[in-house]
Amino acid sequence: MEELEKLKAGDWYDFRDPAVAQRKARAAQLCQEFNAIPATAPDQQTAKIREIFGSTGQRVSVQVTFNCDYGKNIHVGEDFLSNYNLTILDIAPVTFGHNVMVGPNVDIYTVNHPLTPAGRRGYLAKAQPVTIGNDVWIGGKVTINPGVTIGNNVVIASGAVVTHDVPDNVLVGGVPAKVIRSLTEK
Repeated sequence: MEELEKLKAGDWYDFRDPAVAQRKARAAQLCQEFNAIPATAPDQQTAKIREIFGSTGQRVSVQVTFNCDYGKNIHVGEDFLSNYNLTILDIAPVTFGHNVMVGPNVDIYTVNHPLTPAGRRGYLAKAQPVTIGNDVWIGGKVTINPGVTIGNNVVIASGAVVTHDVPDNVLVGGVPAKVIRSLTEK
């Protein structure tokens, strides 16, 4: 576990590492427990998600089904809301600002693999953090790839695949996601 903690963003690691497997097994168990809590028990859901995440604001709401790789690398600000079927592969940190809404069926990945067959046969992976700013709305079925930073006051249109950083105050959409237009207060 200690060696995994020393990894820097962009370092290659063996994803069969026992420390990685241990983290994933713990996260899977906690996610199963969270997903088994009835929707009629929101206080229990909130308590369990606080146990899973590394940190949260006072107001956090996550709908089932939720899955993650580790959990402790997920940090959410105040007024975080996610809809159904959120998956976060958080070997590296995933940080959300304040007032973030996540639509249904969203995937956020911090893990990537080599483009070479030899690298993939070597069970290599690379972890790169994802950072999401304040006042962000992530539409349904969005995928956010490793190493992406999303600015403040951003809307990501449904179905977008975010492969590069997104500046402040824009609407992005498409595959790969591109700036559609600027956003203003009006």
